[in-house]
Amino acid sequence: MRSFAAIMPPEGVREDLDEFCESRRLALPDLRWSDPSQWHLTLAFLPDVADADLDDLTERLGEAAARRRPIEMRLAGGGVFPDATRAKVVWAGVRSAEEGRTELDRLAVGCRHAAVAAGTTVEGRTFTPHVTLARLGRPRDASGLLEVFDTYAGPPWRATAVQLVASFLGEGSRRRPRYETLAEFPLGSS
Repeated sequence: MRSFAAIMPPEGVREDLDEFCESRRLALPDLRWSDPSQWHLTLAFLPDVADADLDDLTERLGEAAARRRPIEMRLAGGGVFPDATRAKVVWAGVRSAEEGRTELDRLAVGCRHAAVAAGTTVEGRTFTPHVTLARLGRPRDASGLLEVFDTYAGPPWRATAVQLVASFLGEGSRRRPRYETLAEFPLGSS
């Protein structure tokens, strides 16, 4: 099963970013914009979780979340992957105080270690906290778009939980993925 451990921004935070993106969606209809209801901050991407590993993974992710404190953060700024001259993904950045960023990094590491310890493969390299907004059909220069997203600063919020979410490709509206929350783990519950 394809899945991920993530922090879900609250509805008001998603609405604020959605409002900011509205004129960009109209100006850039060739980008494949993600559905705001599915925006999330991936801590660990798990491309193939075996059914036999799911209980152990769930237990270990719960323990990893319990070791961390709730995190004050906001969506602000933006970026692209892999770089501005050949962008394929446009994203909103995640900002927090230095203490919050350290806690977020530790949470991501904990979730990744929990998955590996449960026998699950973790995909991805360096953790870059972000929310994916759009994908480009082919790489192109996105320097101007980066300047626009640098002006965004959303409302602050407090992340209090991690979710384990299953992703079913092509089963959602407009052939997008369909997400199903499998479990939620409170931060700092130990």
